[in-house]
Amino acid sequence: MIEVSVDQLKEAVERQYGGTATLVAIDPVKEVFERNTVWQGKVHTFNLEGCPNATRAYAWSSPTASGIRRRFFAVLHLGGIRSPQDAVRAAIVAERKAKES
Repeated sequence: MIEVSVDQLKEAVERQYGGTATLVAIDPVKEVFERNTVWQGKVHTFNLEGCPNATRAYAWSSPTASGIRRRFFAVLHLGGIRSPQDAVRAAIVAERKAKES
């Protein structure tokens, strides 16, 4: 499996939300739905300075369907998003809704 660097995730957060991101933690996350693992990997937590909407963001990447490229995810610590697990869950739900519409 291809891993991405912390710098790549930092750049993804800063590009999407602005400000300066500083890594504060890396947590393993396993999201299970109906006894099936729907996502498993490491989520990087960044403090955000200079972002008008939040002071923290979560970032990770996953392989695309081809397995050759990677897709980057960055989710702000806002509203119901209070942990790396919440961020992954919200991204999964948003992707499923987008596919349904």
